[in-house]
Amino acid sequence: MKEIVVVGAGKIGATIADMLAGSEDYRVTVVDRSQAQLDALDVVSGIATRQIDIGQAGALEAVLAGKFAVLSAAPFHLTTRIAEAAASAGVHYLDLTEDVASTRRVKELAASAGTAFIPQCGLAPGFISIVANDHAKHFDTLDSVRMRVGALPQFPSNALNYNLTWSTDGVINEYCEPCEAIVDGELTEVPPLEEREEFSLDGVTYEAFNTSGGLGTLCETYAGKVRTLNYRTIRYPGHAAIMKALLNDLGLRDRRDVLKDILENALPATLQDVVVIFVTVSGRKNGRLMQETYANKIYSRRIGNTVRSAIQITTASGICAVLDMLASGALPQKGFVRQEDISLDAFLANSFGRNYAQAGAQHLAA
Repeated sequence: MKEIVVVGAGKIGATIADMLAGSEDYRVTVVDRSQAQLDALDVVSGIATRQIDIGQAGALEAVLAGKFAVLSAAPFHLTTRIAEAAASAGVHYLDLTEDVASTRRVKELAASAGTAFIPQCGLAPGFISIVANDHAKHFDTLDSVRMRVGALPQFPSNALNYNLTWSTDGVINEYCEPCEAIVDGELTEVPPLEEREEFSLDGVTYEAFNTSGGLGTLCETYAGKVRTLNYRTIRYPGHAAIMKALLNDLGLRDRRDVLKDILENALPATLQDVVVIFVTVSGRKNGRLMQETYANKIYSRRIGNTVRSAIQITTASGICAVLDMLASGALPQKGFVRQEDISLDAFLANSFGRNYAQAGAQHLAA
């Protein structure tokens, strides 16, 4: 039984801990600076907790001593601190961050580490990169790779058509930071909340627009190999316009703490959500221009004894599946591991990855 440390006792951290402990293959310790958050954990019995301030020198390293891996479910701005502690303690490292700068630091640490460093193991970045890379391999030459993902309320009831289902800090960050893309074959940055488009899936109309971090390392992987590669977040129509007014016209881009306070006190959370995944890849096969699409909707449901939201299920399943593949020896045991290094079929065959394989997924096998 491998010993795992999960940093962060929020909704995602709790789901990760619950899934891992429930499998009976892992002994889990959850770390957080808030004892109240640890006391409120809604998980199976047998999970240990430790209240520490990871910013205190040596505190996290002491907890990590002798463990197999640390999984970061903490806010993005703590990513590098946790990665540095993992490198110091000599344990495997996995995270969920969408923050590009943090991932660059993780890659630097991985270069000299004796263990595996696997960032961006959630939904987007994460599973979306595994899907896109799998479909891209079906073509002789690539033309475009377009990825669209959204975690949405099933029953929107406010002007933003949105409920808080994910880290508020993370949402604001991806709405504010520059977005990587490949445009006309050139690696570039595009502004967040721009290039809005609309599409329909199963009779429902959505909008999608640029947000930061969803591509993971795909831009680097496919530079010089594709004409168009981009990632956009899915919302219901009208959301982007209001967020642009808040961030740009009212200046809350530079007062993110104020925006966070507004959103968390005005938008209720919900467990009744749906994750929409829509990936389209086009290119040449035997000289003919062809297209493949992966489309899936994943809904909230009961996991073990607890009802979990769709974003909790997909995010936690992603990092748990990658950890499980690492533990079984199916992934490199040392250095920087990209999401696109992971086989989609192997991921979906994993006991945690099977949470993505719900009815309704449309996937073309090679």
